[in-house]
Amino acid sequence: MIKSAAEIALMQRAKDMTLEVHKAAASILREGITTAEVEDFIDQAHYAVGAPKGSYFCIVLFGEDTAYPHGVKSPKSLEINDTVLIDTGCQLHGYNSDITRTYVFGEPNERQRQLWQLEQDAQIAAFNAAQIGTPCCDVDVAARKVLENAGFDSGYQVPGLPHRTGHGIGLDIHEWPYLVGNDSTLLASGMCFSNEPMLCVPGEFGIRHEDHFYMTAQEPKWFTQPAKSIDDPFYLA
Repeated sequence: MIKSAAEIALMQRAKDMTLEVHKAAASILREGITTAEVEDFIDQAHYAVGAPKGSYFCIVLFGEDTAYPHGVKSPKSLEINDTVLIDTGCQLHGYNSDITRTYVFGEPNERQRQLWQLEQDAQIAAFNAAQIGTPCCDVDVAARKVLENAGFDSGYQVPGLPHRTGHGIGLDIHEWPYLVGNDSTLLASGMCFSNEPMLCVPGEFGIRHEDHFYMTAQEPKWFTQPAKSIDDPFYLA
């Protein structure tokens, strides 16, 4: 559970690589493109930035399909004003990256903007709650309170956040401890986590912002900065 400075540096590099792949993937989107085409591009892009095996995994979803955290059996092609959710990662010397970005292909409507920002508010609340000596479950509670205050389910149901807020990461992409209600492990320096309190609204869309942080002796620190906005997720404007 406790990573060395060298391990954290390897994960930092892997995450930096995947974030560049995300930027590239956003640039190729067009009406009618299939999820398989985007997944293939992402795999090749991971090779191009130095991942020896390409993508370790990749989930690409458009429109209403984004409301289902782990994908759908028959994913739809991209249409104008669809919500886009891409979750992908690679391995570098065995250490994992895992980043999700959600945005809109076209012009976001008010509902998309509202829920995009609400999801980020939950992500930031989780990050701020992650302090040395705090139980992992309290980080999960902090994210859920934001969604509950906006009228969503405060448990593990939809519409709301149906899964954990985050997972440990290292040589395994999902490892203990977890930012979830039944994990009372105390946060300690060297622990590394995803932060992804996904908001799922079946029949509409889903929003997942996933960045990772690691614990220092003083505070949590981001591996990658959270998305800037629904209009400029990659700070490119």
